[in-house]
Amino acid sequence: MADPVDMIIPMLPEMRAENAAFHEQTRELVRALERRLGTIEQSQISYRQALTADSLLSKLVTGEFEERIETLERKVRQLETQK
Repeated sequence: MADPVDMIIPMLPEMRAENAAFHEQTRELVRALERRLGTIEQSQISYRQALTADSLLSKLVTGEFEERIETLERKVRQLETQK
C-alpha cells in the first residue's frame, strides 16, 4: 500500500484548482449581496428623509394652529375685559 503522504501531496494541486472556482463563485455572490445591500441602504436613506420631512411638516402645521389658537385666546381675553 502506498504511503498516505504520497497520496495526499499529488491531490493538493487538484484541490486548489477546484477551490479556485468555488472562491470565484463566492466572490460573485458577495458582490451581488453588496449591490442588493447598497440598494436597500439607499432606500432607507430616502425613507428617513421622508420621515424627517413629514415630522417637520407636522411641526410647522401644529405650530401654525397653536399660533391661531393663541390669537383667538387673546381676542377672547380682550373681549372679556371689555365687558
